[in-house]
Amino acid sequence: MKVTSVAEPILPLCQRLLPVRLAGLSLALLKATALELAILAGHLLLYPSGIVQERRAGTCPLPAPDGAAQLPTGAKPPVVLLHGFIDNRSVFVLLRRNLAQHGRQRVESLNYSPLTCDIRTAAELLGRHIEEICERTGSSQVDVVGHSLGGLIARYYVQRLGGDLRVRTLVTLGTPHSGTRVAPLANAHPIVRQMRPGSEVIEELARPAPGCRTHFVSFWSDLDHLMDPLESACIDHPDLMVQNVQVSGIGHLALPVHPAVATGIRQALDTARTGDKGAAQTGGLTVA
Repeated sequence: MKVTSVAEPILPLCQRLLPVRLAGLSLALLKATALELAILAGHLLLYPSGIVQERRAGTCPLPAPDGAAQLPTGAKPPVVLLHGFIDNRSVFVLLRRNLAQHGRQRVESLNYSPLTCDIRTAAELLGRHIEEICERTGSSQVDVVGHSLGGLIARYYVQRLGGDLRVRTLVTLGTPHSGTRVAPLANAHPIVRQMRPGSEVIEELARPAPGCRTHFVSFWSDLDHLMDPLESACIDHPDLMVQNVQVSGIGHLALPVHPAVATGIRQALDTARTGDKGAAQTGGLTVA
């Protein structure tokens, strides 16, 4: 899975003035930072619209954007979107539109309170939410896409609360699966401490998970400023069916927004597998 774009005209000049690797990294970092700032500004505008929990009126499908043609849904399960720390469902506006345009009409978001102080409690809430969706839609399983902390909450539900019975595929975006050391001053918040390497939650997720039925796909970026180390966003567990996908050229905030990542998410959901556990860490997505 690879998406590339044409390099800017200024790139050859920069490569002559600087060492090739340094010039490439500097330009990529500059582009990624500019994109992160633009996304942050847009998200701040949208944030108020996502504070209230979304209305769930039966099983009515989402309209396709701008009258775009809809692909047949077939037997695709509902998709549950779970946001990151101090965020809300508004972060998924573009991804929802993309999924709806390509045939995923049953897409729902869960808002958990910014005052949530325990990943385990949030995972229990997610479980109740998924049970309600399955009962309402008549589906026996769902797919879940979790950004950052949302992916960790969903993984805890799958591995530690029996959620592998309900979650067919779990896609995580920039999730600190082995813990992140970034922003140590944020340790005042209990849920941030749970995202640190060696925390009780991280150690629980490292325990054996024999027979886990969920297929995991983890997207991690080489320019994710919230992952320290960067590879902490990869899943490394011998009992899990895992595909780790490296994303190049974008930062943490862009993962649930960038159209190339959305394409990768759709491919992951549409090609859910039951392959060997501990699948090879393959796949790459270049967006810059």
